Amino acid sequence: MTPPVQPNFKSHFTDILRNALNDGGLADLNLDIEFARPRQSSHGDYSCNLAMQLAKPLRQKPRGIAQSLATALAASPYLEKVEIAGAGFINLFLTTSAKQQFSRYVLESGEKFGHSNMGAGEKIQVEFVSANPTGPLHVGHGRGAAFGASLANVLAAAGYSVTREYYINDAGRQMDILALSTWLRYLELNGVASAFPPNAYQGEYVRDMARLIHKAHAGRYVHEPELLFDSVAGSEADTEAALDGLIANAKKLLGQDYAYIHNFVLNEQLGDCRNDLMEFGVTFDIWFSEQSLFDSGGVAQAVHLLEEGNYLYQQDGAKWFRSSHFGDEKDRVVQRENGQFTYFASDIAYHLNKFSRGFDRVIDIWGADHHGYISRVKGAMQALALDPEKLEIALVQFAVLYRDGKKVPMSTRAGEFVTLRELRQEVGTDAARFFYVLRKSDQHLDFDLDLAKSQSTDNPVYYVQYAHARVCSVLEQWGEDPGMLVTADTSALTGPAELSLLQKLIDYPETVEAAAREFSPHLIAFYLKELAGEFHSYYNSTRFLVPEMAVRLARLALVAAVRQVLNNGLKLLGVSAPAKM
Repeated sequence: MTPPVQPNFKSHFTDILRNALNDGGLADLNLDIEFARPRQSSHGDYSCNLAMQLAKPLRQKPRGIAQSLATALAASPYLEKVEIAGAGFINLFLTTSAKQQFSRYVLESGEKFGHSNMGAGEKIQVEFVSANPTGPLHVGHGRGAAFGASLANVLAAAGYSVTREYYINDAGRQMDILALSTWLRYLELNGVASAFPPNAYQGEYVRDMARLIHKAHAGRYVHEPELLFDSVAGSEADTEAALDGLIANAKKLLGQDYAYIHNFVLNEQLGDCRNDLMEFGVTFDIWFSEQSLFDSGGVAQAVHLLEEGNYLYQQDGAKWFRSSHFGDEKDRVVQRENGQFTYFASDIAYHLNKFSRGFDRVIDIWGADHHGYISRVKGAMQALALDPEKLEIALVQFAVLYRDGKKVPMSTRAGEFVTLRELRQEVGTDAARFFYVLRKSDQHLDFDLDLAKSQSTDNPVYYVQYAHARVCSVLEQWGEDPGMLVTADTSALTGPAELSLLQKLIDYPETVEAAAREFSPHLIAFYLKELAGEFHSYYNSTRFLVPEMAVRLARLALVAAVRQVLNNGLKLLGVSAPAKM
């Protein structure tokens, strides 16, 4: 059987209006033709304001223009009628048969329903999470992980070739702090008492890593610890400068053994991070090491290219990038007076590396506190003759947890934080993934733990999953092969609730494309809540297993199509679609 050709109504109507503009000699206007879904069904299935857009350049009243456009649209086989409303809105009403056939399109397409070729295979890299491997992932990282994974899924469904990447910050100061923290705890296990810096990493996971080293090597890495605090003033033990002094002393005392401590804590935390994310349903195609940029000379090369382009200058022994020329509030150091490159320098090299790999576009997902970083990174790209418009930044606001109506405190260094693993254990992966994308990424998110755990209609993920389970129950009661519903005659679907559900199915592919275009997977979550709501109302008011065969099969085909779309949408968000609840 040849699969039915699924019409894209908006695209079809756009083509009609575009041809009408061409016939009228108006092609040069290059107007965006948009169709909106009216809030009231009495205003049609789609509404278009093109007549108002044309009124000024044509110097005509919009209602007269709308009448001409409506005449052109009336030729569409999918329209029952076209009306002019208000100042010149064009309201379009789909035929009942155009809606009825959509359950077949859904069932025929299956898991591919909602997928499109909008992206035409454009190569996009999505880099997200990229947390310093200095401790367990916390709930803030969880929101970035859920958003990034969902966005990548949506982009892939919209026809883009997507590469998911994690940037491992394995070359910076924070890793040195973690290595020092672990070594100090290891010394304690060997009976060496020392003042533990309050600004080092305090979490129990640091003690756990120290125990592993001690269990495997006993006192092998005890190296003249009495010299550790040499030249580090006790009164300054709580300052960042004192911490740097301790790191320098530890490297000197440990010598080649420092590399073992550093690599051990890196591998432990990175391994934990990988496992945590995999259990959260988040996987990456590439794990890219920051250290590799130094080892390959990539950082030095990027700084050299900036210097050749006269974008650097020296001051106080350091090399500065003229980022203020590109909208940054001030210039930035790329190489310190001691010759060490800054994190910004490696970030420049990383973006140069990204585009050298042939990506058409790069999407960086950052925490909202990195907003000020955008202008300097894009400025560096421009200085390196890369198109800064090909780099897009999506910002993710922090997620704040509430339990029993009270805010849950968080502090990474102090170890007082809720880990992503703890969150998943408390509310489940499905609730965590869904709740994280319930808001636009750059909006503040209050995560209600009690609501996420509740089995009530107030819990949005439960509400959506319950709709899927209800359909499964109906089809199980029916007891026959759902595959036969693909060819069911759906002409019996004439009730308002049925036609409304069909229109909702029609909206799904457009929703996926909008979510991809706007980097907004929350649109999928909103859509699923609305679809579930319409289904629950239909379920509560309708009998499905009625004696009339034609009506029974038509209704079962409709709810089976609803199940398929719920499943497809939940899959994009990394949420399961249970058959029973």
